[in-house]
Amino acid sequence: MDHNLTPASPFDSARALELAQQALAVEAQALQQCAQRLQQPDTGAHFARALSTILAARGRVVVMGMGKSGHVGRKIAATLASTGTPALFVHPAEASHGDLGMVRDVDVVLAISNSGESEELARILPVLKRLGVPLVAMTGKPQSSLARHADIVLDSGVEKEACPLNLAPTASTTVQMALGDALAVALLDARGFRAEDFARSHPGGALGRRLLTTVADVMRAGDAAPSVPLDADFSQVMREMSAKGLGATLVVDADARVVGIFTDGDLRRLLESGTDLRQLSADKLMHANPRSIRPDALAADAAHLMEQYRINSLPVTDADGRLVGALNTHDLMLAKVI
Repeated sequence: MDHNLTPASPFDSARALELAQQALAVEAQALQQCAQRLQQPDTGAHFARALSTILAARGRVVVMGMGKSGHVGRKIAATLASTGTPALFVHPAEASHGDLGMVRDVDVVLAISNSGESEELARILPVLKRLGVPLVAMTGKPQSSLARHADIVLDSGVEKEACPLNLAPTASTTVQMALGDALAVALLDARGFRAEDFARSHPGGALGRRLLTTVADVMRAGDAAPSVPLDADFSQVMREMSAKGLGATLVVDADARVVGIFTDGDLRRLLESGTDLRQLSADKLMHANPRSIRPDALAADAAHLMEQYRINSLPVTDADGRLVGALNTHDLMLAKVI
């Protein structure tokens, strides 16, 4: 065999681009045909049975597959697990050497094989039958050995591969991946899975931070939140703003309710207008009735509010409008919410 990877002829960029476009077209057509099959009563009924079987299971979805189907299976298992359906991948070859012990009678097995004749899968089918585990087959050959042994068959067949030799698994694995995603999406909806649930499965990522971080987690609370009474003079207002570093100070009444805010921007505008600030108290300096947010709100909602109204600071108030904290865009950036 010639292992020389040097092209036999000069690189033809036009041909390469044409082949790339053809590959995408073939895969897009395969996906469209798969979607059309689901509209057929029999195929749709099989898909619905697979969903109901998984929903009724007290255990996990055990995904199996060899070669490229195995790589797809790992992704499907990961997607299911992150969207509310407990799942794991078990390699069929390893299953014959002890890993089959991971499968319990309360589980559902999703076996993936385009040909449906994978030797490693065929070897463990009798054991799965003895366990009484429901078997869902995802295969491109509905008459294959795998399909005949399965309780439910999901047809992932394609007319041809995107590979110009019609050999490398390309369109077939794309359809397998898409069918797995379709299962996951339908299951998460049936389970009432929410964005907050998804975030709990991804606490270390940006999505987790956006969906789990609350205003209370990032706000400046207690004495760290700048505030002055209504009758505070200009020098007192400025000292509070400088000391707390928020770029603003909140103005509160005798019951600690937020009635106004005075920001760096307000200061600049008043200076440009020539106003004599030394004679003004906080109630004359402030911008009344500022927008606020509750401490149990998501920090991402605070970021959206700031962006929507083009403001840099927000008071955090309780249900009665009393000051409990404050935050600005810098606080949200430090928390990696924005």
